[in-house]
Amino acid sequence: MTFWRLHYHLIWATFNREPTLNVDREKMLYGVLYNKGQELGLIVHAAGNVEDHVHVVASIPPKLAVAECVRQIKGASAYAINRTPGGEGDFKWQGGYGALTIDERSLPIVMAYANNQKERHRTNQFIALYERMDGDEDETPEKK
Repeated sequence: MTFWRLHYHLIWATFNREPTLNVDREKMLYGVLYNKGQELGLIVHAAGNVEDHVHVVASIPPKLAVAECVRQIKGASAYAINRTPGGEGDFKWQGGYGALTIDERSLPIVMAYANNQKERHRTNQFIALYERMDGDEDETPEKK
């Protein structure tokens, strides 16, 4: 059996940062997130959102690339949201995402950050690095 502790803070936004994640879509997103996560072998520790973006704290097994994990979750959730009764069928996510690694000691702090997205944004108490999801999706710190 392989031992692993690979924790990530994943962030992605709605297309054009449109505020389209309403309560009904949010429920659909979380259902898909946890179901798809289980299917992929992820451990979803926390998730939170505001109307235009999502934060997910997850442990991703080494057999699965981070990009593939995010692609699967974004694809499955957009598909489900677009097939919800009464949905317009025009929901989509932005092309890129943000991914940050988390050490074991910081995991509870980042989980709380993700879980409290609505309050953090309401009170303007968010951390800029944790909100980063723009730019070239293949951009590395060396390329900056």
